[in-house]
Amino acid sequence: MPHPVLIVPGINNSGPEHWQSRWQQQHPSYVRAPFADWDTPDRHDWVAALDETVRKLGPDTVIVAHSLGTLAVAHWAAKYAGHKAPVAGALLVAVPDPDGANFPPQARNFKPLPLQVLGFPSVLVASDNDPYSNPVYSAAIAQAWGSRFISIGAHGHINAASGLGDWRQGQGILEDLLQEVAQTA
Repeated sequence: MPHPVLIVPGINNSGPEHWQSRWQQQHPSYVRAPFADWDTPDRHDWVAALDETVRKLGPDTVIVAHSLGTLAVAHWAAKYAGHKAPVAGALLVAVPDPDGANFPPQARNFKPLPLQVLGFPSVLVASDNDPYSNPVYSAAIAQAWGSRFISIGAHGHINAASGLGDWRQGQGILEDLLQEVAQTA
């Protein structure tokens, strides 16, 4: 049976040209996180909604998070510190630095960022020229979270403005993660 996939966008949600929205359109079974307020995110609300959705989808869920959504996943996973979190794995794309100059002020309540191992297989994908992060920060977060780190070169914030379309490279990374979690199940 295929793993349920939970799409977790960042602030302002992911518009129709974003790869997350394209993937969801191509795979109608993918579920998008039901955050109540995309524009003024509240960490506690996002974590609670994420927890409720994962519980509904079940422990075979694979999360596909982008930007602020990755920070929500880290805060959610911190609730399970020392225990296996109830998901099969996560693809974490374009993790922003909450202390960075470009981090949205309305999302400051996502600080401080948990820095312990997530408790499930994960891949952190970063760009060399992300305005919300940098490769050194991304690699350090990947190490702290126990995530496999992949740098895809200069692709900005790995969003619609990056011109990635369906982002086939990302689909390949997700397929690899799905195979990995299937083998460890």
